[in-house]
Amino acid sequence: MSVTGWSPIKELEDVRRDMERVFDEIFEPARRRRWWPTERAAIVPAVDVFDKKTELVIKAEIPGATKEDISLTIEKNTLTLKGEIKKDEEAADEGYYVRERAYGHFSRTVKLPVEVSSEKAAASFKDGILTVILPKKEEARPREIKVNIG
Repeated sequence: MSVTGWSPIKELEDVRRDMERVFDEIFEPARRRRWWPTERAAIVPAVDVFDKKTELVIKAEIPGATKEDISLTIEKNTLTLKGEIKKDEEAADEGYYVRERAYGHFSRTVKLPVEVSSEKAAASFKDGILTVILPKKEEARPREIKVNIG
């Protein structure tokens, strides 16, 4: 029988590796699971919100929807996007081998980081991507202030 030394560092490294694997399994591509079609899962479209100098742009992924299926509302500094992705009737429910596409009602609320002029808002929908352009209110736009040294 040989005697081997105990290494607490190696054991901690093994525990860390195991915990990483567990967390990866639990939280791994939340984006992929977000659209998972189970009865309990809510469809939550993925969004990008970015700033241009005079406007705020929001892009949302809504594959399978049509522009008629989508509604947008702006109240205070919150944009709410709602709609429905209709079930694809090409195959009967029992004919599927794999079914990962989601259908049903969806909703997403986005807190706007700046004040916008909702009356001048514009939206377009192409290839499953909703683009919303919200002009910033004048007081929310960045301004350059010149300093006079005298």
